[in-house]
Amino acid sequence: MYYTGMNQSDGAGLTSDLTFSLLGAAHAIEDRIEGSLEPLGLSLAKLNVLNTLVEAPAALTLGELAQRLACVRSNITQLVDRLESDGLVRREPDPADRRSIRALITDAGRERQLSGAAALSKVQEDVTNVLSGFDAAHIEQALTALR
Repeated sequence: MYYTGMNQSDGAGLTSDLTFSLLGAAHAIEDRIEGSLEPLGLSLAKLNVLNTLVEAPAALTLGELAQRLACVRSNITQLVDRLESDGLVRREPDPADRRSIRALITDAGRERQLSGAAALSKVQEDVTNVLSGFDAAHIEQALTALR
């Protein structure tokens, strides 16, 4: 449970609980996503790596992968290690720079990425259905403003 603070109005009729409600909803959605990917042997982080490799026209160096995912290279190295041990990614030397290693998605990785994308899409559809009774444009506007 999240600390909700005091129920103070901000003058617009909203309470300070709104911030914690948003955090709680974000965590619940993240839990749903992770739960839908777990049976596939994926996490959202692993799926993001697979998505990025599928979208890339060629294998990416780990540095390029880290940059595209706005992630530190050590995290990418660990993710690629796990994906490689699962047979979803393989490493190959970079022909342009012998000091660099490129990540290449395998056929099994492409299949798993498709399954992961379908599972993610289902969660997104479920969230959209829950919110369908509300004004989606205003919700989107408000969330965009918060970002």
